[in-house]
Amino acid sequence: MKDLKIPFSRYESSRSAHSNVSDALDGEDTNQIEELEREFCEYVGAKYALATSHGTSALHLAMLAFDLKRGDKVVCSVNAHPNVPEVVRHFDAEPVFIDIAKNSYNIDLDKLEAYLQEHKSKKLKAVILTHLGGESVNLERVYSMAKLYNVRIVEDASEALGATYKGKKIGATGADIVTFDFSPHLKKNICNGGMLVTEDEEVIERARLLAHHAMVRDKDALEYIYDVVDIGNDYSLSQLNAAYIRAQIKDQDVNIKREREIAQIYSKELANVEHVQTPSMDNEENAFSLYIIKIDKNRDSFATALQEEGIGSGLHYIPLHLLTYYKTKYSLRVNDFPVALRTFQQVLSLPIYASMSDDEVKTVIKAVKKIAKTRV
Repeated sequence: MKDLKIPFSRYESSRSAHSNVSDALDGEDTNQIEELEREFCEYVGAKYALATSHGTSALHLAMLAFDLKRGDKVVCSVNAHPNVPEVVRHFDAEPVFIDIAKNSYNIDLDKLEAYLQEHKSKKLKAVILTHLGGESVNLERVYSMAKLYNVRIVEDASEALGATYKGKKIGATGADIVTFDFSPHLKKNICNGGMLVTEDEEVIERARLLAHHAMVRDKDALEYIYDVVDIGNDYSLSQLNAAYIRAQIKDQDVNIKREREIAQIYSKELANVEHVQTPSMDNEENAFSLYIIKIDKNRDSFATALQEEGIGSGLHYIPLHLLTYYKTKYSLRVNDFPVALRTFQQVLSLPIYASMSDDEVKTVIKAVKKIAKTRV
């Protein structure tokens, strides 16, 4: 396979990132993790933030903070990254999959409400919402459901850093917990890191405790004297990763603006290309961290042809019920989630990131048009 001229993702760097990392390496007094948490709260508008080693760590810690137990149930979209049900299964709890909406890649709220209404139970603990590509569902409706059916809401904002809902940034709209990933799935950064945000003081205190092996220390005792009061783990973020991520947060709004510009160019140039369906541009709050098209004929061969042109692509996602573990564990059938299945057979994510030049965007468009002409 030849090297890609335009990879699916490319990590963003800046002078601020280099400066922050140099400070950390030089042993400056600045606590990069504490500064990241403070700046993230300011950026998102959340009350509390806890930095973690990865987005999956933040999601797992969210389940710990809710005291998830064996046999509990957590509802999620069938169109999500495997880490969503994975963190549930680590507690021997049960993920419940819901199909996606016909006009979206996110969970179908009508089907979600129907499930919550039919399965009222103390074992039903939470709903994990995935904001796919930076576009949200009707969150006001979700929060109303949560109150009505007494479930907690966790938002997986791995692809929605800086995205907004009705003018408020995701992370400060009313969920119990929101988790972020600074090296999201398929769009890898040079460093790893995650963030858990909440407005709930009890949740953040429990999360902070469990994030460091549930160790407690007496402020008046020697530093090496500690006790352990629960079962936790190590979810800590390094100072170097925090230093780099601080610059990423600073630049995020500018990066989103550029990604929206690229999305507009894509949509304009590909609007009438046969066999290619572009996403709607009607939602002005879509951050377009992903640009997902639909290919009506043989998506995989289309992706292979793009690769031969030196252009990377992504897939968001393989529906969970098609994966061997979940298919076998829960006796799921291929047609159990027809909308997600049909969508999966067509979707393809094109490269979109702030450092893409106009010439690179034009190259992708030219390749898509060229390949589309070969479809019959």
